[in-house]
Amino acid sequence: MKTNFVLRAIGFFALGLFAAATLNAQAPEKGSARTWEYGPFFNGGVGIGDRSDFKFIWTGVQAGRIITPNLKAGIFSGNFELNGEIIPFFQAYTPAPHTLTVNTPNGPVVYQIGGGTFTGVSVAPVIFRWNFKGHGRFQPWFQAKGAVLYTTHKFPPDVLVPHGQPGGTSVWNFMPQGGIGFHYFTRPKRSIDLGINAVHISSASLGDKNPGVNASMQFQIGYTIWR
Repeated sequence: MKTNFVLRAIGFFALGLFAAATLNAQAPEKGSARTWEYGPFFNGGVGIGDRSDFKFIWTGVQAGRIITPNLKAGIFSGNFELNGEIIPFFQAYTPAPHTLTVNTPNGPVVYQIGGGTFTGVSVAPVIFRWNFKGHGRFQPWFQAKGAVLYTTHKFPPDVLVPHGQPGGTSVWNFMPQGGIGFHYFTRPKRSIDLGINAVHISSASLGDKNPGVNASMQFQIGYTIWR
């Protein structure tokens, strides 16, 4: 059910991006080479598949610089931007710690399953973003991002290891992701930003195990100041 909801949300969001990109209104120029932009953002999301009972929120600041002029390429006309972000507040909400009894040929075995709330910080040093040519107040974009995540306890919780104890997963994880979104310019050089990102969280086997969060869908809202 949650997966179907997420897929519908992506579909409606993508439809909105397409509509924004095909408006007939003449757009003001937004962004050229050596233009800087920065601002805060808030993120909320859910896990998908076997992590559908995971919830996420985080907040941070981002900054970037448009490094090319507006390039003509038909419907793909736009400019290229290098971006980065710092997330000083990251939280993941997982099922509370509990036990799981598994029947084996040698009798029942009780496993301790870690869980609860995980807190951390994240840095994305490089974000590659393509800003499409704006139409009206809208400017769609898509991006690819790589981030590093540190949590105060090993994340995600491991079935075989109690929460926070040695072994199992890792306090260090990587978050490769990609997404789409748009700027909505409330006035010149000021925009409200909406985006959707598909995020994978994995320790790359830095811990004894690497269960990870194979997929999560993250919704983001932010505010950008352009210079």
